[in-house]
Amino acid sequence: MASALWDPGREGFLAGEIDWDTAVVKASLVRGYTFTAAHKFVSDATGAGATLVSTSAALGTKTITSGVADAADVTFSAVPSGAAITAIFVFQSSAVTGGADVAATAQRLIAFIDTATGLPVTPNGGDITVAWDNGANRIFKL
Repeated sequence: MASALWDPGREGFLAGEIDWDTAVVKASLVRGYTFTAAHKFVSDATGAGATLVSTSAALGTKTITSGVADAADVTFSAVPSGAAITAIFVFQSSAVTGGADVAATAQRLIAFIDTATGLPVTPNGGDITVAWDNGANRIFKL
């Protein structure tokens, strides 16, 4: 599989249900998931076998220039040891206007990343830093 955007995530941007620069957007280190384009919520993915090993704080310094989503690099602290992490989920964890996290049944999946330098990675209890791509597409491009 190559990195991709979930179809309902694309629809969410067009319908105004996802707002990259206003809502709280987070990333999770994931294992045990096979990409399904139709998944809409984090609960859809975890119900299909995904394990969210570690979840970031809100992504900072988000930008949207030219339809390209970018943010500051993120560090996942003290990631528990275990099987290899094979992907990263990027998702909107709050309501479209921001604020507190909503339930996993309402957290909107945006981007699935499984093709990147350093993936897969086997955690050893230490920190894992994700340095988003500095190329033309950054985290993703709509």
